[in-house]
Amino acid sequence: MAIEIPTGLTPELVPLSWLIGEWEGRGRLGSGEEDSEHFLQHVSFTHNGLPYLQYRAESWLTDEDGAVERPLSVETGFWALERKLDDADGGPGLIPADIVPALKTADEVEALRNADGGFNIAVSITHPGAISELYYGQIKGPQIQLSTDMVMRGSHSKQYTAATRIFGLVDGNLLWRWDVATGPLATDGSTSGQDENSLKAHASAFLNKISTPTE
Repeated sequence: MAIEIPTGLTPELVPLSWLIGEWEGRGRLGSGEEDSEHFLQHVSFTHNGLPYLQYRAESWLTDEDGAVERPLSVETGFWALERKLDDADGGPGLIPADIVPALKTADEVEALRNADGGFNIAVSITHPGAISELYYGQIKGPQIQLSTDMVMRGSHSKQYTAATRIFGLVDGNLLWRWDVATGPLATDGSTSGQDENSLKAHASAFLNKISTPTE
């Protein structure tokens, strides 16, 4: 599948450009077994000319035939290449970035490739219930792997300590899986005590692209 790169895209978002647009499809909670609940999800990745993608995912519980029963949840966040801070970058808050971006050419972006041939990325995602995740991972062509570096929870949030997410582009469709850990923290209060055995299947979905950046 040819990937169309939108006009006005800052060079460092080119590795993420295949995500841009709107996606919709169905998924299953848990491991997708026969009694797992069904859901519908609508996902959008947009950009505004700055070096990050804006992410929004809204989900609804459905019956097994896809009829919507009730709202499930909403996620919002930001996706970007992980790189060193540059004087041209904006922030904090409303401090504007330079008009000329930190990375101006494809060659400067290519210099960020990691030893595996992909690009390191950072993703922040916020949930209802005062929960925020910070993921680090890699995008390599049409494949993405993410692991939480930190999960921040409010004082009355449900237990949630770590997660991994994987995304893949297959025949023009977006497939994803999300595993989570809800066990106790390590003795030092971090999530470092979480291992692969503590992560359990949380949800997965198969999404079709319903619009592109040019539509």
